[in-house]
Amino acid sequence: MQHMVLMQNKGPSISISHEINSLWDRGRKFLGSRFPLMGGAMSWVSERNLVSSISEAGGFGVIACGSMGVNELAEEIDATFQMTNKPFGVNLIIMHPDLDRLVDVCLSKEVGHIVLAGGMPSRSLIDKIRNKDTKVISFAPTLPVGKKLVRQGVDALIIEGMEAGGHIGPVSTSVLAQEILPNIKDVPIFVGGGIGHGEMIASLLSMGASGCQIGTRFVCASESIAHPNFKKAFIRASARDSQVTVQVDPDFPVIPVRAIHNAGSQEFIMVQKDSIKKFRSGEISQKEAQLEIEHFWAGALRKAVIDGDTESGSLMAGQSVGMVKCEQPVDEIIKELIVQAESILKR
Repeated sequence: MQHMVLMQNKGPSISISHEINSLWDRGRKFLGSRFPLMGGAMSWVSERNLVSSISEAGGFGVIACGSMGVNELAEEIDATFQMTNKPFGVNLIIMHPDLDRLVDVCLSKEVGHIVLAGGMPSRSLIDKIRNKDTKVISFAPTLPVGKKLVRQGVDALIIEGMEAGGHIGPVSTSVLAQEILPNIKDVPIFVGGGIGHGEMIASLLSMGASGCQIGTRFVCASESIAHPNFKKAFIRASARDSQVTVQVDPDFPVIPVRAIHNAGSQEFIMVQKDSIKKFRSGEISQKEAQLEIEHFWAGALRKAVIDGDTESGSLMAGQSVGMVKCEQPVDEIIKELIVQAESILKR
């Protein structure tokens, strides 16, 4: 398959030491990138411009499919291939109603890596992807789930702590790393959640991680299409401004979301109450109610990222948002992180 390349940057000029090369060699080879730094898949943000820029700078960009339809995803993949000939992946949500067709699009476009998020993928789905020589990466929220995913045939794992932005689990990055990294050696493991400084990358590599996933730091990249208002909110925020949404009803669990607190956070509480009320009255099923809640986030996030409504829109951000100080080019962000990592390893 021929892919036209319109943009070819060489990435940041960095001298890499033997120490860091030996620590991340497995992850680098698995991704096919110069540096095993995955871009976190952020809906509306992780699209062709940011994804191609991360890959061109030596990292590994990941398209956030989110709620895209089949044709939209196909167009986004084609556009990304036109902007880079470097490896990148696509993140797909397990609960997407067109998941099988989205996978087919990725396979037909010869995407090298598919990241499955938001649930436990079936063995048949994993086999379908791997049979086309495409790598499968899946999220492991616990050690038992990680071991099960390895048995089912995934090629790599991502462990993401609750410090991350967007939908999160209940356990911190540091605890997940201590629990999982020493006990799963069969596949490469990439760690995400609250990573905003190279010293943390060096620490996780030393613990056995093959690489890291970084989202929040890239939101304010020059190449990010996020609205200037959205970027300003990130630059002004501190770590404690990034808060977890409130679950209204313990009998109606929703996946918590971490975002910078604003009026939209309060609106989400009202959406939950309304959806639960309709479920209790028999108007809609529990699945339909949960989808209503999820659709709130898709709309509210677009409102903030694209339209710049930082009051009622959703400002999904990890706690590392406090380390975002200015707008920077992607290659500068990556160079900064690697220089910091090298510095701590030398000490």
